[in-house]
Amino acid sequence: MPRTAIPYTTPDISALAKTLRDQLARQGPAPGHVEMLNILARAAGAKNFQHYRARSEPLEAPPAPAADLARVEKVARQFDPQGRLLQWPAKPSHQALALWGLWAALPAGDAVSEAVFNGRLNALHAFGDPAILRRSMVSAGLVSRTSDCRDYRRIEQRPPADAQALIRRLRGRTAP
Repeated sequence: MPRTAIPYTTPDISALAKTLRDQLARQGPAPGHVEMLNILARAAGAKNFQHYRARSEPLEAPPAPAADLARVEKVARQFDPQGRLLQWPAKPSHQALALWGLWAALPAGDAVSEAVFNGRLNALHAFGDPAILRRSMVSAGLVSRTSDCRDYRRIEQRPPADAQALIRRLRGRTAP
């Protein structure tokens, strides 16, 4: 499990030293790792280390993964100049990425019937199989549907780095 760096600051180092000295003197034998964390947290004014960690902000956010631009380019070639998907990609990873390109072209916030949703998908692809796109988008968590399959809605979320790159690449292409 990766460790998260938690900043440790004190407004008065002298008070910190005195608090640490007093707590260590009461401790008896050398404290273990967890007890030492609790001593440091109490010296900083928290109840214990868990309390200190809950109120602290990590020093750095983990870096966002970089987009695989070669894969993005391969998938972008599956779209025509109007932004329609020309064929269903053979590789599952390319299929998943292509779905994000279609997801971005769907209007946000609309709950529509299956027929209307199929019509929107038909405008976004050129191979005549809206069912595979519809089912794949639901399975991928990009679109939700009611249990009776009557209403479909795009699920709002932040696309991963590869999908963001593809969406930017396809921007400007407009389906008829």
